[in-house]
Amino acid sequence: MSYISDTPKPPYYAVVFTSINADTDHAEHNTLSERMLELAQGYDGFLGIEPARNTDGTGVAVSYWRDLETIQKWAMDPEHRIAKEKGRTLWYDLYRIRIAKVEREYGHSIG
Repeated sequence: MSYISDTPKPPYYAVVFTSINADTDHAEHNTLSERMLELAQGYDGFLGIEPARNTDGTGVAVSYWRDLETIQKWAMDPEHRIAKEKGRTLWYDLYRIRIAKVEREYGHSIG
């Protein structure tokens, strides 16, 4: 899996999820995260995700979406709702979700 998403020409949306892991077993969390990616990829409008987790438990995952409607549908997905509840009650000491419209992008690639 590439950790740099191949997004289309803007505009599109980014959902930025920042978190601090709770001091608990994250085995189920890791398995469920893989399932959430599998589910999200099934949504027409999901463009990709770029996750990162530090050894101290802080992390960020930026998912990219075509439009706000698809983000709302994803937020209401029954399996995703269960995962979010487990995140609130078991896996995160703190988290924030920010939604932003991407209006411009640029970069560099080798090759």
